[in-house]
Amino acid sequence: MCGIICVLNIAADTNSLRSQILEQAKLLRHRGPDWSGIYADEHAILAHERLSIVDVEHGAQPLINTQTKAALAVNGEIYNHEDLEKTLKQKHDFQTKSDCEVILYLYEELGVKCVEKLSGIFAFVLHDPRNNTFLVARDHMGIIPLYQGWTKDGTRYFASEMKALLHICDKVEEFPAGHYLTANDEAPKKYYDPAWSKVGRYPTNAFDPAELREKFTEAVRRQLMCDVPYGLLISGGVDSSIVAAVAAKFKTKRIETHEQTEAWWPSLHSFSVGLESSPDTAFARKVANHIGTVHHEIVFTVQQGLDVLSDVIYHLETFDTTTIRASTPMYLMSRWIKSMGIKMVLSGEGADEMFGGYLYFHKAPNAKEFHDETVRKLFKLHQYDCLRANKSTAAWGLEARVPFLDKEFLDYAMNINPEEKMITKDRMEKYILRKSFEGYIPDEILWRQKEQFSDGVGYSWIDGLKDFANREISDSMMQNAKNQFPEKTPLTKEEYLYRSIFEKHFPGDSALACIPTGPSIACSTPTAIAWDASFANSADPSGRAIKVHQKSY
Repeated sequence: MCGIICVLNIAADTNSLRSQILEQAKLLRHRGPDWSGIYADEHAILAHERLSIVDVEHGAQPLINTQTKAALAVNGEIYNHEDLEKTLKQKHDFQTKSDCEVILYLYEELGVKCVEKLSGIFAFVLHDPRNNTFLVARDHMGIIPLYQGWTKDGTRYFASEMKALLHICDKVEEFPAGHYLTANDEAPKKYYDPAWSKVGRYPTNAFDPAELREKFTEAVRRQLMCDVPYGLLISGGVDSSIVAAVAAKFKTKRIETHEQTEAWWPSLHSFSVGLESSPDTAFARKVANHIGTVHHEIVFTVQQGLDVLSDVIYHLETFDTTTIRASTPMYLMSRWIKSMGIKMVLSGEGADEMFGGYLYFHKAPNAKEFHDETVRKLFKLHQYDCLRANKSTAAWGLEARVPFLDKEFLDYAMNINPEEKMITKDRMEKYILRKSFEGYIPDEILWRQKEQFSDGVGYSWIDGLKDFANREISDSMMQNAKNQFPEKTPLTKEEYLYRSIFEKHFPGDSALACIPTGPSIACSTPTAIAWDASFANSADPSGRAIKVHQKSY
């Protein structure tokens, strides 16, 4: 992942502001430790902290259109850049082999419509000096983070993380996923608005295991575009195991040459993380042995997790309980992975949302409610799992890619009739995904019940967090919680602990407004709590809060 911080509609002196932006960009350098770049004119400043993944030698940013002088700063990957370049290269002067440069020329041809053609993960700012206009956009699901801020003189700011904006902006907000903004717009406009997401929409496509398998294989292949060593995250659950198994089939050939040459790094490495007693570790090991990766098991202790809580919350920029629980092991694992020289990993986020994998989906009253909940979950991912996957890894200059959220595969999977996804006495959660990949991984993992990541690393991890919060937060502090935190008041000692740490790093109303809150049962949305009367009294984001949960050890 890279880091960007950009300023538009500049009202102050550009020279003094340039120095300030260079300082603020340092707050994002963990995201892009490989190179720093900056563009500045009288109206705009674009600063970029680079993590070099594609075209390591020549892809430094900001990128410049030599004909129009438009400047571009991007955090992300454009997976379909080669297809887009085929016609554009006849008219435009490409300077690099960067996958992101295509945005400059696609914008020149299509204007704001260019964002609809992009397949990938991205947040970018494009400044056109010819008429002092701009285009800002974020990918369809918000896999890449982006924040916006304002100062009283009308200057606009954009950055990959809000920590780079809070001390210089009067107001800061998250830039919405699947939206774009131009100089003529008062607010961001939605461009990603698929038919399956509309109220009352009921997909009717039949389930075809061979087609689903083919579509997902294409998604994984697209996301293996990489000029540096990459690895696989294997939690021991079915989602990451399927991603790993599919990716392993391409390990001997180089995707960038359409599999015409040998892979630069033919040994594919995989990673898992857990406590000494982790139920996931043994399953991850079996998957790695089955697909033939060089596997690494990172073992952490509860105390090591507690020791980095403050750092984790600083990098995540949230106090959400589920996110912090799951991010801490991922944060520790990411540091280990980066130390081995790996710069990109594939992960399994998104499958639970599109296929209804969380255990509370057992209580979905009908297919319509099932589908509506998957839609609600998907469009909240930018505040939860996408945020976790991105920021936990980016903290150490590591890029996480999520093939299940590939735009083309997402549209395919979400147009399957939700009747096919429903959980019945004969079909467990994510049945159609599991059925499609029979033979790819051992059956004991393929048909293993959902175990949420923060549970799967070892049940004593969440228990240890709760015990620590009980020691740190007194009963009297909880009784005064409403006075201490009148907005988004924490309801448990664990929530109070995270909120207290967050406030130390990010005081003020702007930061608070960016954080989602609301009741949840095993990662449900607040709406789904109405599915079962018992949910309201036992709401906890852990999967162990659901009666159908089966202990892994």
